[in-house]
Amino acid sequence: MTTTLTDAVAPRAALRTRRVFVPLALLAILMAAVGFWPGYFGPVLAGAKPKTLLVHFHAVIFVGWLAMFTTQAALAATGRVAQHMRLGPWLFIFGGMLIVVGIVTTLGRFEADVATGDLALAARRLFGPLRDMVVFTPLLIAGWIYRRRPEFHKRIMLVATNVLLVAAVSRMQFLGAPPPSWIMLLLWPLPTYIAMAHDFVAKRLVHPAYAIGVLAMVAMQVVSPFRRTDTWIEFSTWLAAFYG
Repeated sequence: MTTTLTDAVAPRAALRTRRVFVPLALLAILMAAVGFWPGYFGPVLAGAKPKTLLVHFHAVIFVGWLAMFTTQAALAATGRVAQHMRLGPWLFIFGGMLIVVGIVTTLGRFEADVATGDLALAARRLFGPLRDMVVFTPLLIAGWIYRRRPEFHKRIMLVATNVLLVAAVSRMQFLGAPPPSWIMLLLWPLPTYIAMAHDFVAKRLVHPAYAIGVLAMVAMQVVSPFRRTDTWIEFSTWLAAFYG
């Protein structure tokens, strides 16, 4: 059996594609660190305690997700696919925990805001995290469904991780408080933009998973003003009644 030039080049191209996910995972970690440093990581490392243990647990779960995603990217990039596949189910279980803890933490903060009597603030702070979980959840499910199709799986998992960075980027005070929408849409999807550019240079195409991700992040930013509408405030007021 002869080996063609295309046969020899294809595995190397696939390996280069896998390797790009490691620096993108490290970029995601950097963005999370910069965004959360003033309000969480810096004070905690200086000895300050978080307001509640739930907030601390939420931070641990989020950091754990980034660590596991980076580990998975490194395993795939170094050809250790068997280990990558064995760790995969645990990553998805961890993702489910992230969703549950994210919602519980959000409702806990909502309860605290309601207790202050500022329902408008409670309504605004409730919207964002719930929106994020509504988008992250189907991306995580899609990643599991397409786990046997690596070209889609790895890209949708990058997009899912990128979606989670919205909270970090929105806390980058040097961008504005809050950052303007155009800055959010320029910086927040940066890992996905870089991955799209890499695909275009390497393959002269943009994978549908990246297009889905960018559209999802644009939609998340577009609906952000809904948190200030009477409809959302009325819903939040109704929900607040369950907290006494």
